Amino acid sequence: MNKHIKSNIYKIGTITAIATLLFYSCVPVKNIREENTSLPESYQNAVSTDTLNSANIDWKSFFNDAHLDSLINIALANNQELNIALQQVAIAKNEIKARKGEYLPFVGLQAAGEVEKVGRYTSQGANDANTDIKPGEEFPEPLPNYNIGLSASWEIDVWKKLRNSKKAAVMEYLSTVEGKNFMVTNLISEIADSYYELQALDNKLIIIEQNLELQNSGLKTIKLQKQAARATELGVQRLEAEVFKNKSELFSVKQEIVETENKINFLIGRTPQKIARDSNGFIEQKIDTIFTGIPSQLLLNRPDIRQAEYELAAAKLNTKVARANFYPAFTIRAGIGFEAFNTKYLTSTPESLMYSVVGDMVAPLINRNAIKAEYNTANDRQLQVVFEYEKTILQAYVDVANELSNISNLKNSYNLKAQQVDALTRSIDITNKLFKSARADYMEVLLTQRDALESKMELVETKKDQLLARVSMYRHLGGGWK
Repeated sequence: MNKHIKSNIYKIGTITAIATLLFYSCVPVKNIREENTSLPESYQNAVSTDTLNSANIDWKSFFNDAHLDSLINIALANNQELNIALQQVAIAKNEIKARKGEYLPFVGLQAAGEVEKVGRYTSQGANDANTDIKPGEEFPEPLPNYNIGLSASWEIDVWKKLRNSKKAAVMEYLSTVEGKNFMVTNLISEIADSYYELQALDNKLIIIEQNLELQNSGLKTIKLQKQAARATELGVQRLEAEVFKNKSELFSVKQEIVETENKINFLIGRTPQKIARDSNGFIEQKIDTIFTGIPSQLLLNRPDIRQAEYELAAAKLNTKVARANFYPAFTIRAGIGFEAFNTKYLTSTPESLMYSVVGDMVAPLINRNAIKAEYNTANDRQLQVVFEYEKTILQAYVDVANELSNISNLKNSYNLKAQQVDALTRSIDITNKLFKSARADYMEVLLTQRDALESKMELVETKKDQLLARVSMYRHLGGGWK
């Protein structure tokens, strides 16, 4: 008997092994090309080619502005989009626990009760009628049945399908973490941009107010000249019109200030209120040098690149999971407990004791189209993520290269505009003196003041663009989230 059992077990094992090999040989394989992460050794127009990188500077040290630091701290605690991202991270973390539980045994407690009445002229009915439960005691009719026990099932993860699924969940979790970091970087950058925009608007407001003082003074002069028959009503009206124009511009700038303040308030998660800031010395702010390091550092510093990298790792694991669906699935089921027709016999052992052990092997044989489609989709998704990863790396390099050029050109532009402002400021004094001595007409005064106003506004705008370019470079290099 033992030899016969051993022989059957050997035959079953041999058949299972052969079937497994047949299934394995029929599984399709698609080769997906590896991702290309190569980058140039250095940036064009870079200040330095060493590894000194401004992305490694803490954002508080980078900005060095108490008011701006306070706004960013509030935003990191209260910004709704960031808090939504944090919940997404928590959800992804829960998914890891869920997938980890899938390759552990499932154990459950089971309790049931039923009543059954079968026909007398059936196999079971005839047996029950002719069988005593105990000597002299027939089967009850109808027949109750009660049971209580433990049941367990466990899918043996031979092909690592469940473990790879759990690893994919880990990669997806890490991807959401990097996505949150990328959001932090963008949030800090957006607040800094709006803060500098606010400072620029404050300075524009001051410039317009100063220009209005000059124009009002010129208006008084031309009115006196008209009374002395040295000027005409046309000159008075033209200068008055310019005053009205600049007063209108004053209100437009004030509205922009309100909207920019409210944008910052929204970003930091609070209702509209005044934004504390110091706009004095805005024009005189020095633009510190940004150190770009080397392009390969982008792979470590940029959260969006790291996010794409983890998404690619998850896609590769999901492809392995989809391929494992072609292989046989091995499951063990077991149960143990007590069963009796009367509750008072439930604890009678060994009479009421029941147990079972079952081993299953299930493999797809016919109509595997759904599995093939899922596998092909996983491969296509993996290739798609490869392209997305490469695109993110390329975009990061282009971002830095563009900003390097922008910073250089803005520096040259600012220097020229500063010289223009100096020249026009001196020309205002000269024109006013000539006008008062009737050696220049009102049009020269008007045009000179207008050109000076525009040049000062452009200078403020260029300074703001320089500060925004510095912030953008910090973001493009991957700074702000550490």
